[in-house]
Amino acid sequence: MNDNKLCGTCACGSVAYEITPPFQFFQYCHCSRCRKTSGAAHAANIRLDRNQFAWTRGEELVNRWEDPAAERFCNSFCSVCGSKLPSLNRSGGSVLVPAGTLDDTPAVSPERNIFWKSRADWYSEVGTIPFFDERQ
Repeated sequence: MNDNKLCGTCACGSVAYEITPPFQFFQYCHCSRCRKTSGAAHAANIRLDRNQFAWTRGEELVNRWEDPAAERFCNSFCSVCGSKLPSLNRSGGSVLVPAGTLDDTPAVSPERNIFWKSRADWYSEVGTIPFFDERQ
C-alpha cells in the first residue's frame, strides 16, 4: 500500500484492513438487502479494485454469507462482534467496503444513491429533520 492508504476495523478491533484510493465509486445503496444487513435506511459503500485492498489483522475471523438468489450480493462480517466488513465480489476482481468501518476519513463523499425506488417508506432526507450534537 502507499501513503494514501486508509485504515478500517470492526467494532471490537479484531479485524483490520487497509484500502488505497482512488475508488470506483462511493454510494448509498437503498436496496432491501443492504438495509437488512446494515440495519439502517441505506448502506454507504465504497468499491475499489482487489489490488487496492489488504487485510492487516484477523482475516480468519471474517465470515461471509452469499444470498443464492442474488447475482452480486454478499455480506461479510466479524465472527467476534458481528460488524459488517469488506467483501470481495464473487468474480474476485473488486471489493465492496462499508464506509462506516473506516477509521480514517476518505477525501471524497458519496456521489449517488442507488435503488432509490426501493428506499424504506420511513426514510427521511437528513436535511429535513432536526440535528442534535448529543443524545436527546
